[in-house]
Amino acid sequence: MSDFLPALRPPRWSLMRQRWSNLLFAHWPVAPELLRPYLPPRLELDLFEGQAWLGVVPFTMSHIRPLGLPAVPGLSALHELNVRTYATLDGVPGVWFLSLDATQPLGVWAARTLFHLPYLHARMQLTRTPDGVLHATATRTHRGEPAATFTASWRPGARLPLARPGSLAYFLTERYHLYTAGHTVRAGRHGADLWRGRLWHQPWALREATLTHWESTLVESHGLPTPLGSPLLHAADPLDVWVEELRRI
Repeated sequence: MSDFLPALRPPRWSLMRQRWSNLLFAHWPVAPELLRPYLPPRLELDLFEGQAWLGVVPFTMSHIRPLGLPAVPGLSALHELNVRTYATLDGVPGVWFLSLDATQPLGVWAARTLFHLPYLHARMQLTRTPDGVLHATATRTHRGEPAATFTASWRPGARLPLARPGSLAYFLTERYHLYTAGHTVRAGRHGADLWRGRLWHQPWALREATLTHWESTLVESHGLPTPLGSPLLHAADPLDVWVEELRRI
């Protein structure tokens, strides 16, 4: 396991800016041997005390715009639902995505084409009731990809202290790099090029969370077994994110 602290301020030149809200981190411990085949050979699984982790993360992305340009109406917001684990290379920890289901067709195309990320077309809704319960539903519609559905409801709770480096919460949430190797994410089928991207944001303002409903075939759509037990949950307050360009490594 490696800790990597964020930059002290947003980069002067960034590719884009966006805001993440309505976010839930749901994580399960997973045997490392189950996840290693899903990473390209150069990447190592990032482990916490010898344990790999698999996450499912629904959220809303809004205020999307290239830095220095205005947001484009109709293209500046989407709902996203990603399946992820954690990887490291040369001491730099990051996120490895198995899939990122999203609702904006042009955004899916751009992410797959320009960022080499495994975004998939999906129908998705994410709403909040007046009493603060969040509801998310998603159905994957991407042609040629395994079907997947998701339904969950959760209630954010009390504010948690800032996650401290070395803690499990920090390991799972404070990730300022991502890795990708192309569009194919099934075990043993990856592109030859490896890319690393960098994000900047303030530390997460995490909250307790309580699930009231959960049904999902997202993990199973990747050929992985259904996670055992209840997930470790963290809800999060909205934050702004700056995205730098990907670099081939």
